[in-house]
Amino acid sequence: MLPSLSPDDLEQIAAQGISTEELARQIENFREGFPPIQLSEPATIANGGITQLSDKEIARCIDLYDKQVAKKGLDVLKFVPASGAATRMFKELFEFSSTYFGVSHNFEKEFPSVKEFLENIRSFAFWDDLGKKMESSGLDINEYLKSGDYTTVINYLLGERYLAYGSLPKALLKFHRYDGYARTPIEEHIVEGAGYARNADGTVRLHFTVSPEHRDLFRKKIKEVASHYEEEYNIKLNVSYSEQKHYTDTIAVNERNELLRDEDGRLVFRPGGHGALIENLGECNADIIFIKNIDNVVPDWLKHTTIVYKKALAGLLLQLREKSYGYIRELKTRADEQKVQEIARFCSKQLHIDLPDPMPQSIVQRRKLLLQMLNRPLRVCGMVKNQGEPGGGPFFVVDNAGHRSLQIVESAQVNLRNPAQQELFTQSTHFNPVDLVCSTRDYRGRRFDLRKYVDPKTGFISKKSKGATTLKSQELPGLWNGAMAFWNTVFVEVPLATFNPVKTVNDLLRKEHREGD
Repeated sequence: MLPSLSPDDLEQIAAQGISTEELARQIENFREGFPPIQLSEPATIANGGITQLSDKEIARCIDLYDKQVAKKGLDVLKFVPASGAATRMFKELFEFSSTYFGVSHNFEKEFPSVKEFLENIRSFAFWDDLGKKMESSGLDINEYLKSGDYTTVINYLLGERYLAYGSLPKALLKFHRYDGYARTPIEEHIVEGAGYARNADGTVRLHFTVSPEHRDLFRKKIKEVASHYEEEYNIKLNVSYSEQKHYTDTIAVNERNELLRDEDGRLVFRPGGHGALIENLGECNADIIFIKNIDNVVPDWLKHTTIVYKKALAGLLLQLREKSYGYIRELKTRADEQKVQEIARFCSKQLHIDLPDPMPQSIVQRRKLLLQMLNRPLRVCGMVKNQGEPGGGPFFVVDNAGHRSLQIVESAQVNLRNPAQQELFTQSTHFNPVDLVCSTRDYRGRRFDLRKYVDPKTGFISKKSKGATTLKSQELPGLWNGAMAFWNTVFVEVPLATFNPVKTVNDLLRKEHREGD
């Protein structure tokens, strides 16, 4: 039930693009909460939930992918969520610069990660830019480091008036140093795209989701580097952008589930998380869509493994999709009993679709059921061996009706206070590195409405302090979690070398991010 709303409230809600019915649903979610995901078992190689590709299968999948792109002119796109600022990447540097006053024992004990950062500061790809920025103000960075005036150095790195690394998007930070120059994640994604997302005519299509305040910065960077990479890799860049839709924002409430208001008395809305990007993905028009996070990039010396496995995943997707399309056409032309049984085995064994047991007796009903199960978006997801990284993993889950499916599950979706569920979660052998290849078109080549394949019950509620008030907001079902809950899904093991995210600035000190070290 909706609380009392003023005419101004109703006008604001309408301008946001949110219906009063949707608002009522969100408020009900706060009151009732989201049901936790029910894990059945972790998806593993042993139980068939994760596929291991042999060298021969990898070669066959790559060959299929390359031929399909070259001969059939498949339209390939790389989709990169890139809207976040790099603020969290420098969290400890921000904390340090606000509290450090030159007391060495506090520095050693309380800020070991900052100590590591400063001891290795000359190794970062942004070192030269930082030194030049300080030099432009008449300051010698080496003298400031020698004297222990670290806060000035950090301020020049993070401050809005200087390099502004604390507020720029990760996409625009210099990550990797090469001989005489450095690359940002945007540039590394371009080079990666040239390796596995090149269309038959040489075009590399990239789509970045961006924040409104960063769009011009992205465009400026692409304009600055495009001709260089087009010439070096013999490609033509086609870069597009989109922003999170305002109507995917969610209402904020306090701990009593009362609507929060700002200083002007207006309702407070919060971004709905990366799950909102299912809308952006649904607007992308391509036969094959690769999805990869902005910060999971490596220098050139490590790119070969990534390119090999990206193509292998895409080839497997094409193989499964062609089979699915063929079966859909046969089901629509009255497949006989033998063919229906064959299709059922494919659904069960290859796509891990949980079919009813027993199946309907009527062959008409069985055709209808199989058609419904097959005619969905399809994704093949790379999974790396679990190395203790925080985040989601591959699981078999069961819904309230007892149906089992493969899902990528985050810890926030599981009731970890339940010992049995916690045990299942900790038994996961693999981790989700966000390495997806997707097909969002049906057998006729028409785009699916991806909103129809979202499980709205898989969102979750987050809390944060805002002054003396606790703010509660809702995260929409995650892009590769509940937002793809009703897609057909296949998990494939990929090497750990394909997963090298940069969550903190010191991650750039790992050998995987240091060319030739």
